[in-house]
Amino acid sequence: MKPIQVGLLGIGTVGSGVFNVLARNQDEISRRAGRGIEITMVADLDVERAKAVVGDGIQVVGDARAIIANPDIDIVIELIGGYGIARALVLEAIAAGKHVVTANKALLAVHGTEIFAAASAKGVMVAFEAAVAGGIPIIKALREGLTANRIQWIAGIINGTTNFILSEMRSKGLDFDVVLKEAQRLGYAEADPTFDIEGVDAAHKVTLMSAIAFGIPVQFDKAYVEGITKLSAADIKYAEQLGYRIKLLGITKRADKGIELRVHPSLVPSKRLIANVEGAMNAVVVQGDAVGTTLYYGKGAGSEPTASAVIADLVDIARLHTADPEHRVPHLAFQANTLADAMGTLPLLPMSEVVTSYYLRLRVADQAGVLAKVTGLLAEAGVSIDAVLQREADEVGGEGSTQTDLIILTHDTREGTMDAVIAQMQALPTVLAPITRIRKEELN
Repeated sequence: MKPIQVGLLGIGTVGSGVFNVLARNQDEISRRAGRGIEITMVADLDVERAKAVVGDGIQVVGDARAIIANPDIDIVIELIGGYGIARALVLEAIAAGKHVVTANKALLAVHGTEIFAAASAKGVMVAFEAAVAGGIPIIKALREGLTANRIQWIAGIINGTTNFILSEMRSKGLDFDVVLKEAQRLGYAEADPTFDIEGVDAAHKVTLMSAIAFGIPVQFDKAYVEGITKLSAADIKYAEQLGYRIKLLGITKRADKGIELRVHPSLVPSKRLIANVEGAMNAVVVQGDAVGTTLYYGKGAGSEPTASAVIADLVDIARLHTADPEHRVPHLAFQANTLADAMGTLPLLPMSEVVTSYYLRLRVADQAGVLAKVTGLLAEAGVSIDAVLQREADEVGGEGSTQTDLIILTHDTREGTMDAVIAQMQALPTVLAPITRIRKEELN
């Protein structure tokens, strides 16, 4: 059978990985796909650099639209990134009847509904395994491997930069700003790390997983997003003393009134496997009603790990290229005409309606009655306390200190209730600094 022809848009870190892995493992990949898969055109603004990567025999152009216009190209791989030109090119490729493979989680999290609808109307596939957790095949697991299950929740460490920073903060007892500079020096963090450290990258990824797990449209604009910039070494130390580790989690959960979609630092029991995922590694835990708990672990970024996912998508498309579009695996696992309406039976819940438990740290005056007043306010609000840890004043502020840290773990409480009681506690004259609130996820 004639090899399927592929056009590659962007040959940076991931693009060069795709080219190299596909060339290195061509025989193995062809045996699995049932036909050859060949990159025959590459588009990159730096044409000379691209030619140096791919060598002779591959057509290299500076204009991505030349690939889309080529009638011999069956699949377009988009590795440009961002929301702008990438969106236009993906939609143009679909309109031209070409299948699309992309690693662009930002594009799909924001414009996925439009892109998937266009692809369905044209009868082409949009594959995006590489968009979430790099080389970990979590999209395929959710779309296919767990298709018999009613998914109950997903919790993932899906940003390697933030996990590296939190791991270093814990092991070395350093504050965020110090570790961020080290992460940038080592290449784990970008010069502008905003998308990573503010949780946006993780939110893009969990938005896609949520849509696949629960059969809802992609709704990134409704996700709750909180990063790690306000975490201190003290909180990581106290969490450790209480038997927890702090991780930035992307969480989506089926609740009584709808779907939770949130990214924020979380205390996770140290005994959980995901709590022990260190460095720049990724891990995703999925809870299904039939299978129970499953864990997916591996490299979430990098040239060849991400290339592994891109090429897996190419193989899937090669296998299904001639299949009836009505019988392919749907983009978001559920048939397009059965997706729950954004305002219908499965709305995304506002954060105020989310129920979880909490870690609270209060810097308070070291005097009698403070603990009683704080716990009294929690009791009045109906918030049940799980544990209390009060540090010696000398330990917190040095000899002769007149202030101390009060750490409280709560049982499950509605976020709106916790917001109100924190405001009351903050107004107490004996509470001397902004209260630190970190959500706690048992992941039972």
